[in-house]
Amino acid sequence: MSARRTAFRRIVTPLVWLSLLFALAACSREPTLVREEQFVFGTRVELTVVDADAEHAHSVLAEISRELARLHRTYHAWEPSALTRLNAAIAAGHPARVSAELAAILRDAQQFVRASDGLFDPGIGALVALWGFHRSDFSANQPPDPAAVAALRDRHPSLAALTITPLTPDPASPCAQPDAVDAIATNETPAACVTSSNPAVAIDLGGYLKGYALDRAAEIVRRHAIAAALINIGGNILALGQPNATRPWRIALQHPRRAEPLAVLPLYDGEAIGTSGDYQRYFLADGHRYHHLIDPRTGWPATENQAFTVVILPQPDHRTGLRSDVVSKPLFLAGADWPRYAARFGVTRALRVAADGTITVTAPLQQRLRWIDPPDAITVVDPPEPQKGLSD
Repeated sequence: MSARRTAFRRIVTPLVWLSLLFALAACSREPTLVREEQFVFGTRVELTVVDADAEHAHSVLAEISRELARLHRTYHAWEPSALTRLNAAIAAGHPARVSAELAAILRDAQQFVRASDGLFDPGIGALVALWGFHRSDFSANQPPDPAAVAALRDRHPSLAALTITPLTPDPASPCAQPDAVDAIATNETPAACVTSSNPAVAIDLGGYLKGYALDRAAEIVRRHAIAAALINIGGNILALGQPNATRPWRIALQHPRRAEPLAVLPLYDGEAIGTSGDYQRYFLADGHRYHHLIDPRTGWPATENQAFTVVILPQPDHRTGLRSDVVSKPLFLAGADWPRYAARFGVTRALRVAADGTITVTAPLQQRLRWIDPPDAITVVDPPEPQKGLSD
């Protein structure tokens, strides 16, 4: 039986609502609000800065845009990049020389893999590709052969299989051998050696890179002493300062099933918000929704949630954006078990829209929210007690 297929990428509507909120926030006669847009990481990006000097603001936005474009080129999961060269080396069983930045990203991502019990795992790129999400247009997608999914899942691809060591001149080093390859971008210098015990590992940094990019953009904003900024990468948003003297930034949360906001909340200096949802990259086949958030345990898209949103408080290490991007994934995939992982990551402000549309929100976040069309029932819960470890 041929499947009826419809592909969706719901990007524009949430950003339109955000733009309206920006306009409301900027209505006073204060320093100039300048906004630019671009398309990277497979999504629309809105960069908004507030500064007394419009020319200075535009130059900072241009620098941020160049940095985002660099990250997009360097770590693309399927177009030629340093990452695809690394994946090819892993598949062939070859060691790879990588840059210091990529080595640091991989080591850091491995920590999140461990902390999430493997729910967050960028090593399952081959599963994401098998589901057809390694392309810009997935209008022809259909569910893959379940046997193929099971076979790949049972090979247990995971970032945990990687060994990352400093690059040394030792002739016994794996990266000193003739089969070692360079997995670096133009003008990069090799700094580390990557090997894998599992050739099924294929790295896809889609659940990490937007948050990393948020923090890179924030570093540029701080370095140039911009008064305030809002960095929005496909709904992963980081706030710096506030748009005027009287109010913070205000963010619209996209309704996962309607072309309108679910709620609005203020976002304060240094905070970031991240949402994982089944409405962002998905296709329909025979009335079923298949999305890009693949559960490593099953090899199939997770089914217990429509959306999961976290607000991360300012981090002393300025990795707020990264945490907002990464942490929403294991909480989305965990389904009803999300409080355990919220406690592990120190998340106290969370909003869950379950598969049946029921809403659960933690009390600290509920206090901030202004519902656009109040749901019939909202379950408000105390935030899980944070555990020692990766917290906000």
